[in-house]
Formats: sequence, structure tokens, C-alpha cells
Amino acid sequence: MPQHEVPEKNGLREERPNPEGSRHGLLIAVLILIIVAGVVVAGIVPRVRAKTALRTETYNLAVPTVSVIHLKRGAPQQELLLPGNMQPFVDSPIYARTNGYLKKWYHDIGSHVKAGDLLLEIDSPEVDQQLDQARADLTTLQANMQLAQVTAKRYEDLQSTDSVSTQDVDNATSDYAAKKAMVVSAQHNVLRLQQLQSFEKVYAPFDGVITARNTDVGALINSGNGGTAQELFHIAAVEKLRVFINVPQQYSNIAKPGIIADLTLAEFPSRRFKGKLVRTANSIDLASRTLLVEVDVDNPSGVLLPGAFTEVHLKLPEDTPSYILPVTALIFQADGTQVAEVDGDNHAALKSIVLGRDYGKEVEVVSGLNGEENIIDNPPDSLISGEQVQLAAPAKAESRQ
Repeated sequence: MPQHEVPEKNGLREERPNPEGSRHGLLIAVLILIIVAGVVVAGIVPRVRAKTALRTETYNLAVPTVSVIHLKRGAPQQELLLPGNMQPFVDSPIYARTNGYLKKWYHDIGSHVKAGDLLLEIDSPEVDQQLDQARADLTTLQANMQLAQVTAKRYEDLQSTDSVSTQDVDNATSDYAAKKAMVVSAQHNVLRLQQLQSFEKVYAPFDGVITARNTDVGALINSGNGGTAQELFHIAAVEKLRVFINVPQQYSNIAKPGIIADLTLAEFPSRRFKGKLVRTANSIDLASRTLLVEVDVDNPSGVLLPGAFTEVHLKLPEDTPSYILPVTALIFQADGTQVAEVDGDNHAALKSIVLGRDYGKEVEVVSGLNGEENIIDNPPDSLISGEQVQLAAPAKAESRQ
């Protein structure tokens, strides 16, 4: 009988399963499942990897990559260099106080004069004639007053004997009082004209040098009556000069009276003139954000000229720490000038700073930094405090030390 044949039973043949065929079918099914699983895995894994890579790339792009620079210490700050203009300690125009014609002048430009020196004489005959008339009027009034005084005395004596009425005595006494008042008025008029006559000679009000003469002999002198007064001379006191300078606001706290200042001029390249800061305006100018200060310098020899340009080397009381930064690291916002620092956790922090001098591509920072910061160069405009950043590769980072 064959191996797989089943004997008949009750006229029917009973078939039994074939073990070898079942194992073969199972093997085929497993292979199919493996193939399908491989196809599925082969399609899903690249997608998962691509999605993960995209997520990583998106995160990396969202975190700005920055390069940092290290602060460079500025030179020890021992003086502050500022421009200034020399001015006379006293500067005054000289005008006439009376009208007339210039009779003679005694000093020209460049003359050194002392207080009380005669500068010029004015010929004013009208004033002279008015003075003579006033003196004559005074003499007449004095004579009338003396007569009124004698008359009043006589009436008072006659009243004791009832020879005159009380009314006559009162009239005589009042007449004397009126004439006495007229004499006083005439005396003051004489004094006024004498003062005007004294103005015919113009004297120097203080020691100085004549810097301008604007008149000559025969010129009409107008003291301002009926026209614009004319400046005759200009005198400047040059034994001591004033230099006004504008100190930036960031240095205003150290600009105190008593600070020593050296002055240098182009015409004296090898010399320094000693000066001293004597006073400040105690107020910051709103337009320039500077403090106006005055530096005085002695000029006994007169080599320094008023109006000259000078550079003032203002000595600072102590070294002021400063740092040098490229202008590309600055951030200009409504809160003022700032820089961005990277902390130990790679987070950005904005810090406000105060700028000093401008060197073109670099600037001086006088306040707001301690020298240990890692400053971001070319920070993004959208950078905010606390934002995560990543540092550029060291090979690409610029070193500005």
C-alpha cells in the first residue's frame, strides 16, 4: 500500500494530511512575512531618519551661531584731550559818553596800557559852553538866594515890633526857601555838565592790550544819542587767559575744580603751558551732553594770544579703566548703546555701556564692562537677553586681543 493512501472504510476513502506539504506552506508564509516586513522597514526607517535630521537641522538653524571676541584693555587713562579756544580774562569794548569830534588818540593796536592811562580826547565845545552857562546861572541864583535870605531875616526882626504882618514874614521866608532849592538844582546841573566834560577824556579801565582801534582824528564821536554808539577801542586783559572746554558727560564726575591741565598749541610744538580747572557750569548741556568748564592759564610774558586754538590735556585724578571694542559689536536701541555677552550656558545677555572716544573702526568703552566678558561680534538685530546661542568653530572665530 502506498505511504499516503488510507484504507477504505465503509466504502469511503479517508484522506490524512501530508506533513511535508504543511511545513512547506508554512515556510513560504514566513518568507512572505519577512519580505513584507523588510519592505515596510526599508520604507519607514529612512523617513524616520529624515524626520529626525530635519528636526535637528531646524533646531540648529533656530539657534543663532555667533562668534565672540575678547575685550582689549585700553591704554591707562591719565589725561583727557579736548579742544578749546583761548579768551582774555577780561575783554571790553570802549565807548564814548559824550558827543563831539576826536581830537587826539594816544594808543594804537598792540599797545600795553595800565588802568587809568589816557586813550583819547574828544573835542566837545557844546558841552563846554553848557557848563559855562550853568555856572553863570548858579552864580545868579546864589545872589538871589542871599538877597532872599537877608530879606527874610529882616522881616522876622520887624515882626517882633509888629512893624510887618505875619503874611509878609511868611512870604519872605517862602521866597528864601524857593531860591535856596533853585541853587541846589543849579549846583547839580553844574556837576552833571562837569561829568560830561570829564568824558571828553577816555581812560583805560584796566591793565591790558589794545586789540582794536576803530576811530581816528577828526572822526565824529556819537555816544548813542540819536544813533548807534560806535566802539572806539577794544581792550583785552591777557596776563591770564580763560579756556572754555566741553567735557563729555561720561567724564563730568571727574572734572572738578583744582585738576591740573596742560595746554599745547601748534605754534609751540615742544612746549606745554600749565593751567588749572577753576570752575564748571554744574549743568549738562542738553544739545551736546557735555559739561562746560573753565581752565585758567597764566600768561605773564604774553606769548599766548587770545582767540588761539589749543588742545587741553586734562589730568585725571586716577586711572580710569577703559576697553576697546570694534564698532561691529555695538547694538543701538531705544535703551541706549549696548553689547551682547555670552554666558557659561551659551545664553546671550545684553549690557548697556557708556562710550568714550571714537577711533573710527573701534570705540572706547569707559563704563558697563569689567573686562571678563565674551562679547558677540556682529550680533543679530533680533537678539534678546536669555536667548540660546551657539558658538562658531574656533577656527573661524576672530581674535581681537
